Amino acid sequence: MTSKIPGADEFTSRPLPREELLRQISPSLPLHLIDEDTAERVDALTYEVVRHRLWAITQEMGETLRRMSGSHVVTESNDFNFSICDELGEQVQVGAYNVGLIGSMDLAIVWTLRNRSDNPGIEEGDMFLCNDPWIGGGLHQNDAAILAPIFHDGKLFGWTTAIAHQVDLGGPRPGSFSPSAQDVFGEAVPTPPLKVVRGGVLQRDVADAWVRRSRLPHLVGLDLRAKIAANKNAAEQILRLITKYGADTVKAVMRRMMDDAERRLRAKLAALPNGTWTAVGYQEQSGTGDRDLHAIKVTMTKEADRLVFDFRGTAGQTGIINCPYPGLRAGIVFTMLPLLAGNIPWAAGGLMRCFEIITEENTITNASFPAAVGKGPFGPAWGSGNLVAEVIAKMLDAEPDHRTDVQSICNGTTDLCVVSGVDVRGGGSKGFVSPIFDVMAGGYGAQVHHDGVDTGGRLIIPSARAPDVEMTEYLYPLVALWRREQTDSGGPGRQRGGMSGSVCYVQHPDQTGTMSLVVSGTGKVANQNVGLAGGYPGNSQLDLVVRGIDVPQLAGATVIPAGLDDIGGEIEVLPCEGESTLGAGDALYLHWQAGGGYGDPLLRPAESVREDVLQVRVSPDAARDVYGVVLGKDGEVDVSATDEIREKLRSRRASGAGLSDARLAPIGTHDLSGARRLDDNLAVHDWPDGGTVVCVHCSTEIGPLAESAFVEALARREVAPAEAGPHIWHDPSEYVDAEIVFRQLCCPGCLTAVNSRVVPVDHPLPTDHYRGWA
Repeated sequence: MTSKIPGADEFTSRPLPREELLRQISPSLPLHLIDEDTAERVDALTYEVVRHRLWAITQEMGETLRRMSGSHVVTESNDFNFSICDELGEQVQVGAYNVGLIGSMDLAIVWTLRNRSDNPGIEEGDMFLCNDPWIGGGLHQNDAAILAPIFHDGKLFGWTTAIAHQVDLGGPRPGSFSPSAQDVFGEAVPTPPLKVVRGGVLQRDVADAWVRRSRLPHLVGLDLRAKIAANKNAAEQILRLITKYGADTVKAVMRRMMDDAERRLRAKLAALPNGTWTAVGYQEQSGTGDRDLHAIKVTMTKEADRLVFDFRGTAGQTGIINCPYPGLRAGIVFTMLPLLAGNIPWAAGGLMRCFEIITEENTITNASFPAAVGKGPFGPAWGSGNLVAEVIAKMLDAEPDHRTDVQSICNGTTDLCVVSGVDVRGGGSKGFVSPIFDVMAGGYGAQVHHDGVDTGGRLIIPSARAPDVEMTEYLYPLVALWRREQTDSGGPGRQRGGMSGSVCYVQHPDQTGTMSLVVSGTGKVANQNVGLAGGYPGNSQLDLVVRGIDVPQLAGATVIPAGLDDIGGEIEVLPCEGESTLGAGDALYLHWQAGGGYGDPLLRPAESVREDVLQVRVSPDAARDVYGVVLGKDGEVDVSATDEIREKLRSRRASGAGLSDARLAPIGTHDLSGARRLDDNLAVHDWPDGGTVVCVHCSTEIGPLAESAFVEALARREVAPAEAGPHIWHDPSEYVDAEIVFRQLCCPGCLTAVNSRVVPVDHPLPTDHYRGWA
């Protein structure tokens, strides 16, 4: 008997039609299948009882995993997730933790069914270990999953899965992230599904090989067992459920859960306007030494009850900023579930039937082996998710009944910084590797009627947590000088984006030697956390090391330093992708991303700005220079001065756009009967027969809606990025060679901002954002 050597393309996973998948599964693997009518014959009471029990089982999986894990990532930051699936891998119930980690879990099960059902076989009591981003499950190699088949009466009934980020799985750099990697061979090794449990027994040879790759084998080994235990407990409870209600009934509930989720999402989509919306974003620096921007483009077409996401035109794969197809799919899923399915049970298998992906090979969002993919989750996968969130928001904003669901982009991405070294406190000598997870406390994007949530967490990780600082100090030889919400970080707008925070760490006084830093952060130049409807982006991400700080201040200090100016030293700006060190006389400063704003900040009620200043969310300078609100010495709004400075700020926009001040139209309330809104600022008269776009604030007729021709008639202003406010990094040349500008498109009548972005100067105008809208 011969066996061919598999090529790289055989270690990739794509969705398959059910019939085709069934043909590719070995006939030696019996499946528990039900006919299509069985799901509809379950009575309502049984359906609800079993459905809620399946939900409870997934929650108990999370508790099992967290209580057994010794990893800071799991126990403190909730960077894990789990799911219950049917016999073919469709996800019936998923957890509310890191949604990205289950966005392609079904693809990993499909691959396992196709490639393991014959040899070595899938049998009762087996479990499979996988961390291959091309196969699915995890989005990069640090995401390790356990896939566990459930058998009943000798037939494969379903699957459970548990997945968590592992702190270190080998590779040349601690934490397994290498900014200088040229391909996947310069990173942690990806592992296709291996049978790590056989017949209920942990295979010690596989487990030993797995932990041997890590600098922290005890943590990786404990997490392995925790995920196995979570799956085992879930399987036992599902089998008890089957004993009580019958296998066909439980499977019928599972099938109906997915069908119901699909029907509900399709009904929501059918009520939304058809059309096509486009967004373009950027990844900065593809790796150490690179100074380019790399574009991601998505065009979303909504037709009837279905979405199509077309990523053609995205930059070719390069450096470390790549993700394979499963990562792209996960980026769509972790955006869609909270934004479009917030009121629908997350039977993800049904929800995923409602969209299609079009993408080109060998791009940063559909990378081919052996591309480096270590940054996949918080690079192109998250970046794609941001763009999907943007086009979904534009679609929702055009429908009055769904404007309450509109949200500007939340915190953009994570700010990765891995600190490693040898902990010598107490006379010991123990190696450590720790990502800084304080950055979990990101700001949420503003909505049409509400400000964004300050340091609310992560849209893609509904249960995200920033770890207790004291726990971080206990586990690692670090001391926090501060962790605080950062004034002015939230994107300015009529509704303000949620604030982000900053943290400043120094070495523990008993620590000696130098620690290593690996950093990776997008959004330092071309903001990922964009605003909507003229709202400004949230803050630029910023990572610094301050060399030669005032060490005596740290010993016996009685006050918390107010900021970097209070600790002295020389500032070293860390790159988007690179490495550095942290010595005894240094401080590490991380300032992660906030949420984008919604609407023109000059339209924010002055009293709301006053309250922001009183709550230290906005500085007095930003209140004046960005929002145009002046406060008197008594802290009250100076109405006349506010009116005057807002007029001046509009005039500045006019001069920047080459318009005369005399053209400024007064802002007021206008009769929009018979018109239909596009967003906070624009409406269409004579809709749906072509129509003319008008400003809702001054009734200026801007131009025809057809082919978004009105965009060319908007006043266009391009200035230095810092003109967007004190939260935007002032010197893009620190990171990239491209010319970066703060671009505003405004109503030519009243100069209300319609679109505000920090972008490269050659960024396309949004002429196709409303194309096909009807």
